Amino acid sequence: MASRNHGPSPTSLSTPLLSDSIAPAVNGHANGRDHDAASTCDGGDPFAFLSEDRPPRDRGPSPADPFRNATPEWVGGLYGWVRTLLCTPVAAVRLVLFGLAIAVGYAATWVALRGWADVQSRPREGAGPMPAWRRRLMWITRISARCILFSFGYHWIRKKGRPAPRELAPIVVSNHVSYIDPIFYFYELFPTIVSSESHDALPFVGTIIRAMQVIYVDRFSPTSRKAAVNEIKRKAACNSFPRVLLFPEGTTTNGRFLISFQHGAFIPGYPVQPVVVRYPHVHFDQSWGNISLLKLMFKMFTQFHNFMEVEYLPVVFPPEIKQENVLHFAENTSYAMAQALNVLPTSYSYGDSMIMARAVEAGKENCSSYMVEMAWVKDIYGVSTAEAMELLECFLTMNPDSNGRVRLQDFWALFGLDCSPLCKKIFHYFDFDNKESITFRQFLIGCAHLRKQPLFQCACATAFEKCRDPETSEISQAQLADVLRLSMLLPSDDAMMKLFRTFDIDNDEKISRDDFVTCLSKFPFLIALFAGPVNGEVYIEIV
Repeated sequence: MASRNHGPSPTSLSTPLLSDSIAPAVNGHANGRDHDAASTCDGGDPFAFLSEDRPPRDRGPSPADPFRNATPEWVGGLYGWVRTLLCTPVAAVRLVLFGLAIAVGYAATWVALRGWADVQSRPREGAGPMPAWRRRLMWITRISARCILFSFGYHWIRKKGRPAPRELAPIVVSNHVSYIDPIFYFYELFPTIVSSESHDALPFVGTIIRAMQVIYVDRFSPTSRKAAVNEIKRKAACNSFPRVLLFPEGTTTNGRFLISFQHGAFIPGYPVQPVVVRYPHVHFDQSWGNISLLKLMFKMFTQFHNFMEVEYLPVVFPPEIKQENVLHFAENTSYAMAQALNVLPTSYSYGDSMIMARAVEAGKENCSSYMVEMAWVKDIYGVSTAEAMELLECFLTMNPDSNGRVRLQDFWALFGLDCSPLCKKIFHYFDFDNKESITFRQFLIGCAHLRKQPLFQCACATAFEKCRDPETSEISQAQLADVLRLSMLLPSDDAMMKLFRTFDIDNDEKISRDDFVTCLSKFPFLIALFAGPVNGEVYIEIV
């Protein structure tokens, strides 16, 4: 992003909004300059009154797709049909073995937990470690887990390296490719894991993860995340607990990339042993990407053998300089794992998987085009995943095409506005590659950039003060129309009503200060509609 050497000052609020499509009115008439309608999208910053910063020149998204499964079809090709036919009787036997292993493991876990006081609430109360005799009984469940892996076709698993002593590295981190990963680690290490609270209600699974003295976390709650970090630190500090296992990516990938690490494993400041899991394949991608669980299990059952490799890497120690602990610690661990896997780390995160899943749910094509590299967006602009998801819902209602791009007309239709010169200017702020359409990434980054402008909040407050009714301190639909008349040609009555409802957040037929600020925080580009009142000038739109 380019900027001038000196920062913006309050006087920039008086900068005229547009120069080639909107002209200041002199005695109620436009000044005599000629304006060409074709030039309305060429140059000119509709947000120049906010700051002297120019719109960001985005480097564009990474071509990587860390969530795509390479073989999502049920069978696929002649070889797939032949293999499926030959393995069908074997699959039936495997399914029986899978059911028996689940039943035996669940029964052993139920007995091990029986009488352990308040087992449902223990993970939330800082309880002590599981007694030794109960841990020994859990070996039955661990053997059952190995039988489950065998039933899925993992007859042997290649291992390289060894787990470090728990006293040296109380925390283990691993890449996450499939639901097979936690089953293997349950059998191999019987660790304490960090899990979403929603998993507690799952049949069989909820009981087993309670036996692993699970640390529950709600990833969208700062309070819950802080409590989980404290619990990780408490259990890592006591050798009577099992080692703590975390998947810092927070979701599964296809194993060909690493996505951004969450920092929960690194905040406590204990040495970490990274472990990498590989699933070599030729005919079948075992990653749990854009493929349903049922389809993935079917494909595993109908393989002759599924390959899995696990490599224990050298322990990574936290940096000595405390201020650099978390970020550098996570980066060093990610770098070590990326080298071992011979893959590239990316700026994608769990938030991108949520964005892509929502696009899939909405029935969109080319859903990976909606990803934005949320780790990078959050680091640069401070946008949370929840805020990105809210903007995504709006973007999806703009009728994106098969490439995930929204055109000018569809963009403004959501707000009841047409393609006026001012609206074209605003849209061009997002469409910096001049393709006459924008992606969700461009929409998100543009909105985030506007919100970060130093004068944005001041401009919102000024706009409301200039527009509100002095008696009621609110804005009616008629007042909104009067204000917009200063900057643009008014839309039809129905379109005006649609725009008014966009600002009327609580649907009480009037725009309060909270409504106004909330709307502009969500759609910051709409502040350009109020440039006239903010600047203290009147504009006439030349068409």
